[in-house]
Amino acid sequence: MNIYSHINGVKKSNQYLKLLICFLLGSIIWIFAGTNDVTVTAWRIFAVFIAVIASFILRPFPIGMMVLVGLVILVSSGTISTEESLTGFADSTVWLVIAAFLLAGAMINTGLGKRIAIWLVLKWGRTMIGLAYAICGSEFILATVMPSNTARGGGIHAPIVNSLAHSLGSHQSTNPKGAGAFLSLVGAHANLIAAAMFMTGMAANPIVSRAVKDVYDIDFGWGTWALGAIVPGLLSLLLLPHLIAMLVPPSIKDGRKAQKEATRLLKEMGPMSRNEKIMAIVLILLLLLWTTKFIHGIGTTTVAMIAVVFLLITKAQRWNDVIKNEMAWDTLVWLGGLLTMANLLLKYGFIEWFVDNMQASVGGLSGLAAILVLGAVYFYSMYAFSMLTAHIAAMAGPFLAVCLTLNGQPYVAAAVFAYFSCLCGCITNYSSGPIIIYYGLGYVTAPKWFFVGMIVSLFHFTIWMGVGLLWWKILGWW
Repeated sequence: MNIYSHINGVKKSNQYLKLLICFLLGSIIWIFAGTNDVTVTAWRIFAVFIAVIASFILRPFPIGMMVLVGLVILVSSGTISTEESLTGFADSTVWLVIAAFLLAGAMINTGLGKRIAIWLVLKWGRTMIGLAYAICGSEFILATVMPSNTARGGGIHAPIVNSLAHSLGSHQSTNPKGAGAFLSLVGAHANLIAAAMFMTGMAANPIVSRAVKDVYDIDFGWGTWALGAIVPGLLSLLLLPHLIAMLVPPSIKDGRKAQKEATRLLKEMGPMSRNEKIMAIVLILLLLLWTTKFIHGIGTTTVAMIAVVFLLITKAQRWNDVIKNEMAWDTLVWLGGLLTMANLLLKYGFIEWFVDNMQASVGGLSGLAAILVLGAVYFYSMYAFSMLTAHIAAMAGPFLAVCLTLNGQPYVAAAVFAYFSCLCGCITNYSSGPIIIYYGLGYVTAPKWFFVGMIVSLFHFTIWMGVGLLWWKILGWW
């Protein structure tokens, strides 16, 4: 047996060991189903749900596959019907995310996303702080329609950051603190801030939006989400480069060599193509229609689907590109399946039981205080998760329900858990795809990443629970 076969064998063994751990965890809960005043059906759904969430953390197999396995177990065991297993796939939030993934694919395929990032570097990149603002600005613009923060951070920005660092003479092995460490940290944390600012900023954000609808019966859609985040979010992006510069000061100050690299990359792309121009028009129309829903009444999902169809009709995007968009159809399976399980946990009374017990454990708190304390617990519990989606799916809905029983202001609770769902990824180097990719560039050590992450988390609390609360007060949210 050669070395490669041996390595593959070890990886496969680890896969099945992780799968066994998930199975045993779910089995233990399944065995004790029907205790604590909760029905057997509710406990069994919870058992499978927890096993699936554990698989998100351990990752024995792709998450879409594990969600599908969970649904099959529930149906084949007679716990739920086939019709019940499909309810989440008809949810409009699922199809909004799919449409947004298709739009994100168009942004990448046409080259518009890369052009925007390079153009901003060219305009602002005379200094290191200017380069940082270019990254923040690009994240802000692209997050409006790109729900995959991994595609934005890992697919577009991280390669550009690495290229710019090298052009400035900062390499992983030689002079990483020259520019690479600073730009990597700015890129990683700007990605999370942008993800928090828009419902389309991260694939799992609609799970929070849906939970808000289920718990409070209010529409925390694209426009409301963006409105609540715009002031604290822009302030965060404005101050982030200066904070990172204090924590990891770049020894290189002049960014003009990076501008030369940006010029080369832009020249390599050539003039703006027809498809890029169509994509730019679609982007502008999307933002206009999403922010003026109160005038025309067209749903957010419908607007996104109209944009996808328009790109297809104008041939700016090909049908083959649509059917080959693996991230979109993978999301259909895992997001639809997760929403199915979450809805069934609510339907069969498990969430109500959990909320009653959680309420007893935080007795004495009420209103805004309860939201802030639970928000902090929610934020730092991310240390135990290796995926933002798993964290959101496991905890956002139940925590929102607890806030409801403690008379927490609906819009403030929605805002805290919506925005913290992305911002909490700052604390570790394993929280999400783009974070792992930026850390993997090799400019920042693990201890340094954790140290910076803790400081950035306090930075987020100061801005979002300080300026954010004042802004939400102005909006009449509390």
